[in-house]
Amino acid sequence: MPLEQKKYPVGAHPDLPPPVSTTGPLAWIKTNLFSSPLNTALTILSLWLLWTIVPPFINWVFLESIWDAADRKDCWAQMPNPREGACWAFIIGSFEFFVYGWYPDTEKWRVNLSFIILIFAIVGVLKEKLPGKKYWLLFAGAFPFIAAWLLLGGFGLKEVETSKIGGILLTVIIGITGISFSLPIGIVLALGRRSKMPALSSVCVIFIEFIRGVPLITLLFVASTMLTYFLPPGSTFDLLMRVLIMVTLFQSAYIAEIVRGGLQGLSQGQYEAADSLGLNYWKAHRLIILPQALKISIPPIVNTFISLFKDTTLVLIIGMMDIVGLGRARLNDPYWLGLAGELYLFIAIFFFICCFSMSRYSINLENKLSTGRRD
Repeated sequence: MPLEQKKYPVGAHPDLPPPVSTTGPLAWIKTNLFSSPLNTALTILSLWLLWTIVPPFINWVFLESIWDAADRKDCWAQMPNPREGACWAFIIGSFEFFVYGWYPDTEKWRVNLSFIILIFAIVGVLKEKLPGKKYWLLFAGAFPFIAAWLLLGGFGLKEVETSKIGGILLTVIIGITGISFSLPIGIVLALGRRSKMPALSSVCVIFIEFIRGVPLITLLFVASTMLTYFLPPGSTFDLLMRVLIMVTLFQSAYIAEIVRGGLQGLSQGQYEAADSLGLNYWKAHRLIILPQALKISIPPIVNTFISLFKDTTLVLIIGMMDIVGLGRARLNDPYWLGLAGELYLFIAIFFFICCFSMSRYSINLENKLSTGRRD
């Protein structure tokens, strides 16, 4: 007799497996892909698009690609079907140029050392329960100044002009500088905007609203052309330094508004609890208010960091050669004409890896700091 037809005493009936049609892969497919005529049509259309796009893409990237060639004609000569595969020899042969720009060959060890120190600084900030955490944080705070000394020289190192810096190195410099300095400046601006002192609050409001109301590209043009008019005659101000200042100020205005939103999201009881403990303004914000506000603000803060890192490509417009600028310059080489697809795919992968890493760490940090109730 089937199990379903047996009679059992009350409370002794065994647990039966759920129907196959309601659980498992088949149920998921039915519910999410074929739940209605419209969903069925969209699923079929999506499968057709994937079948049309993915196999040729895999064939172009992997199956018929060439990794070792002297130039584009050599690449195409090695392909079973000329021009139907990627010529990755172009990226491999230009990789060092894309990373270092025009940095002197004899001094490239300084760039490599800076990248290694950057990795240690990132690990020191992100890794929890690291022995000597306080010193790691101090090291991370000192990293921008150490890297500036290594890359630009002075005090025992040969000086290198900033015009020699380009490619991925320039992108990382602008991104790391903007991220490192905009967060503390943004926090100070947010606190200043909420200050009860009218003069301080007004200055912060004017600065934040003006910066947020002007596109970054406009500020970059101001940094490259107009800023020199406000300096004393005969004085010079390095273009890279001007760009770093403008990018940092631009980013700090957005961070300030995000932090202000986090501060406003806290209940008044948190401020009253700090007062009841007898904490002054700075201790209350350092120990109670800011940690909670920053925890709330993690997703939008990281989102602005990702946006800033991608916006570093705008420096191309004012003549600074980041990875996009160097790539376009390399495409003008008659030996590598017509390989824009490989170049922009390489750039896209580079930015995706960097931005996706920031996004995943943001999610991990948000989950780690989440102290709310979970079901």
